[in-house]
Amino acid sequence: MSKGLILVFSAASGAGKSTIITELKKRIPTMVHSISATTRKPRGEEKNGVEYFFYSVEQFKELIANNEFIEWAEVHGNFYGTPRTFIDQQVAEGNIVVLDIDVQGKAQLDRMYPEAKGIFIETPSWEILETRLRSRGTDTDEAIAIRLANARKEQEIARFEGKYDYFVVNDDLAEAVNKIERIIQIEQR
Repeated sequence: MSKGLILVFSAASGAGKSTIITELKKRIPTMVHSISATTRKPRGEEKNGVEYFFYSVEQFKELIANNEFIEWAEVHGNFYGTPRTFIDQQVAEGNIVVLDIDVQGKAQLDRMYPEAKGIFIETPSWEILETRLRSRGTDTDEAIAIRLANARKEQEIARFEGKYDYFVVNDDLAEAVNKIERIIQIEQR
């Protein structure tokens, strides 16, 4: 049986981490995506229990009080968190558990799982990040400005305060996916 692994992906919104994770899951059968909980409203075709577990603020705060999250944070005016039981079960089964969380969440997770490996996905430039955010067509100009400001802070925290083992620039999707696949192979040895 392969060695179980907790793999944390962090990035600014729009850097491509979800696309990278999707591509990796096609290649690596033991890769399981941790489903986060959130208080934000579903976007487009998102379904509860598939992309996220969607909760009201009151429900989320009750889960916090019951210590049911590995980590949680308030980001962009919404709460996000990672349920604990799922992670433990998947690692015990030898799977690669992928978490898509921000730098604050990674810091919280590291206290409970110091063996977790962190990969921070970057864009080649701030201009490219802004273009990617605008091309989505899902955010207002104000929301994009907030996301860009937060991206600069997150990258600074990841580089100087976070426990990130790898930094990968997502300039070419196939190249970024190949590089991360090699990283995973090394970490599972």
